[in-house]
Amino acid sequence: QVQLVESGGGLVQAGGSLRLSCAASGNIFSFNTMGWSRQAPGKQRELVAAITRSGATNYADSVKGRFTISRDIAQNTAYLLMNSLKPEDTAVYYCNFRQFSGDYWGQGTQVTVSS
Repeated sequence: QVQLVESGGGLVQAGGSLRLSCAASGNIFSFNTMGWSRQAPGKQRELVAAITRSGATNYADSVKGRFTISRDIAQNTAYLLMNSLKPEDTAVYYCNFRQFSGDYWGQGTQVTVSS
């Protein structure tokens, strides 16, 4: 099992920035991917960004150039730096940890961007 603890959500004005953190603990193996997905009211959950242990990244088109995902391997922690936030970025953001033993999700953290 892998446990995920998220932090860093909140309320910000359009154009502002937030940084989300996700700390993983438990039975962690060498090959894994960490990422963030989000779900807005009435919409399906969508992938925002992901990063492999080797540092390869993947972003949704809607956040490219504004969001940056990174990770601290030693601390098993992933970060999502969100710049130039827009009202349409408002959603619950979920951390995801994937390895051969399964797919794990955090409890979610609310991000609200006011116009």
